[in-house]
Amino acid sequence: MSDWLRAVILGIIVVLYLILQGFGILNLLVPSQLADSKMGFGMLFVIGLITSIHCISMCGGINLSQSIPREDEAARAKSRFSTFWPPFLYNIGRVISYTAVGFVLGFVGLLFGSGTEVGLSVMLQGVLKLVAGVFMVILGIVMLGLFPQLRRLVPRMPKFLARKSTGEKKRRKGPLIVGLLNGFMPCGPLQSIQIVALASGSPLVGAISMFLFSVGTVPLMLGLGSLVSALGKKFTAIVINVGSTLVIVLGLAMLSQGAGLTGMIPSSYLTQAILALVAIGIVASIPFSKPSHAVASTVAALGLAVVVLVSWNIWGPKADSPNDPASSSTIGDTEQVVNSTLLPNKYPNITVQVGVPVKWIIDAPPGSINGCNNRFLVPEYGIEYTFQPGENIIEFTPEKEGVFEYSCWMGMIYGTITVVGQ
Repeated sequence: MSDWLRAVILGIIVVLYLILQGFGILNLLVPSQLADSKMGFGMLFVIGLITSIHCISMCGGINLSQSIPREDEAARAKSRFSTFWPPFLYNIGRVISYTAVGFVLGFVGLLFGSGTEVGLSVMLQGVLKLVAGVFMVILGIVMLGLFPQLRRLVPRMPKFLARKSTGEKKRRKGPLIVGLLNGFMPCGPLQSIQIVALASGSPLVGAISMFLFSVGTVPLMLGLGSLVSALGKKFTAIVINVGSTLVIVLGLAMLSQGAGLTGMIPSSYLTQAILALVAIGIVASIPFSKPSHAVASTVAALGLAVVVLVSWNIWGPKADSPNDPASSSTIGDTEQVVNSTLLPNKYPNITVQVGVPVKWIIDAPPGSINGCNNRFLVPEYGIEYTFQPGENIIEFTPEKEGVFEYSCWMGMIYGTITVVGQ
């Protein structure tokens, strides 16, 4: 890949990522209704069909990474079926994993009762998304051939499994293993089905519930993977470049979700870091006549990026603007009341005063609650709240000034609480 083409692709990646995040495109794909324990088996399958659109947004990058054929594999493909084999194995792995988890949860419900909590902790969900995001970004970069040096960072099959399958056989089993691990990815619709399995109090019913849901998600996921594999046979280079770019963009989006859930880094800081790294990558891609000039320019770009980021976050404009138009506030002697309206794909940004107890009233009109925004997390104040239709009241006392980010429980929708001095 030429140096100029590498720079262009890096620019395209960052533009797509900013569009994805800025317009909340992934949020629009979240199903408005999640499964509950009152649904029959047939409805669970239908929920799977509907949810598969969300699966594309959440796990589409992983799906693509297993379906995009490498150039050598496309050249060796002997039949049409061989091109469909990787996405087929990936989805078989997902179905097996989901079904097994449903069996275990049904058994837990049988032993301890359906009231047992289910689901991964928020921190663990965030860590898993961070790991998956890093994996997707590195894999996409390697598949594009942007920076071959990163090839050594691509996760490989554990040695105890690699000993049992080598060469072509090992490569063919890779999508199955990834599909099996996919059953443990944090996902709102998936966790709703896990609650159904747990509430059933029966290993068999739990397994069937998860099986039917997973089968419902297969047609769209398998169709996407098969289409990519089929096109790859005739348009290998185009499919690899386009698919790998999408893998990176979706990986960056997953990194953003993981960062928000863990609270390790605000999404705005992550975006700044991504922009800085891409800028450095573009500079590193410039075809200088002497290698020493390339190294010096890259080091200079790195230093400049660090200085700009630090300066911006210390002396740049602060987010002390008034509330969103959908919010209003009244400050009294003993408390400050903030009124906001919940929107399907956006949380309100509010401004409050330090040291004064806050009574935050959020109105959730009909149709405003969906599978993603129905629960939000405010790490700074230890708040985890599930919205109900109508009036919702959240109370806390801000004890220090600053801008504190909060997000939905899936890390896809963000808002800010700006605390200012009195």
